[in-house]
Amino acid sequence: MPAHIVLGVGAGIAAYKACELLRRLTEAGHQVRVVPTRDSLRFVGTATWAALSGQPVTVSAFTGVHEVPHVRLGQEADLVFAAPATADLLARAASGQADDLLTSVLLTARCPVVFAPAMHTEMWEHPATVANVRTLRERGCLVLEPASGRLTGADSGPGRLPEPIELYRAAVRVLARGVAGLAPDLAGRRVVVSAGGTREELDPVRFLGNWSSGRQGYALARTAAARGAEVTLVSANVDLDDPAGTKVERVISAIQLQSAMLAAAAGADAVVMAAAVADYRPGARSQEKIKKTGAAPEPLRLVENPDILRELASQRRPGQVIAGFAAETDDILANGRAKLAAKGCDLLVVNRVGRGVAFGTDDNEAVVLAADGSATPVPRGPKEVLADVVWDLIARRLAEHQ
Repeated sequence: MPAHIVLGVGAGIAAYKACELLRRLTEAGHQVRVVPTRDSLRFVGTATWAALSGQPVTVSAFTGVHEVPHVRLGQEADLVFAAPATADLLARAASGQADDLLTSVLLTARCPVVFAPAMHTEMWEHPATVANVRTLRERGCLVLEPASGRLTGADSGPGRLPEPIELYRAAVRVLARGVAGLAPDLAGRRVVVSAGGTREELDPVRFLGNWSSGRQGYALARTAAARGAEVTLVSANVDLDDPAGTKVERVISAIQLQSAMLAAAAGADAVVMAAAVADYRPGARSQEKIKKTGAAPEPLRLVENPDILRELASQRRPGQVIAGFAAETDDILANGRAKLAAKGCDLLVVNRVGRGVAFGTDDNEAVVLAADGSATPVPRGPKEVLADVVWDLIARRLAEHQ
């Protein structure tokens, strides 16, 4: 449903990325009013914002005073999204200043407010910025974690503004939650999500693998970030943009995934194993490409990979919630309940795969089985919908352990 959105633009070089974010929001049918800071216009000018939004652009609360914009814009907005949110903007927002139109809007907004920080690493890690981010989150604002990568000049590190498509997806997830987005229910929680399919190398050019695209795991990570969680995404062999507000660790094999997940889970409140892990790996990897010789090939000896979900469940801390995924082609419920008992996890998402379902698609359908015997069916729909159901069930269990 179309929404009224205020796009706040801070004075950082990453302001150019907000142009693409604005284009995606308007093309989706949303009415977007751009409210830049005065210095941000040194990077992207008023004419650009007005042309892309089709709305008037001003930085002053004294323009169009009869319309009381410094109050009205915040009151009427369904979402305020600040990108880039510079260290200066975060500081002024945290201290409650109202010295320009954007900070005034932030004070009057009664809708979800999202900050997408962008700045140099030293500024992001400075104790003042850390304190300001903590203050904003405690007030119910969603402050996304910045991406890591190339910054201005030759510098590289955490502080990069996520890509516009991921900022757009974050905005969509917050809008989908409506008034629930006013109090991110996973705020302060640390969660770990795995995604993608592992690859087990036969030689330098071949591997054993599966059809997992990682889209469901990425939807889970994206949704958790939009609900306020601190998200670590362990990603195995995907071709997807990093979800905004997440820390991404890349792996290839099941053994690498096992190591990364066990390490990340140690400090997590919840763990979701959505990655498709190869059951077996070659007993030996050839250091050179295996060539055809005309003779029958040598038999391939396989060894069993570790059961990472079962291992995570066996090592979970008190109050920690462990969820897994089980891809099945037949006897969904019977196989799912047997796996739930064998794995020892709290929740198991059982979905049918194959023939155009689940793998490589944008939608999914599943039944979420719980250790308490309950079952939550999720009809076919966008993978983000299934992600929200999973996090609803996890959030409920986390609240019970408080």
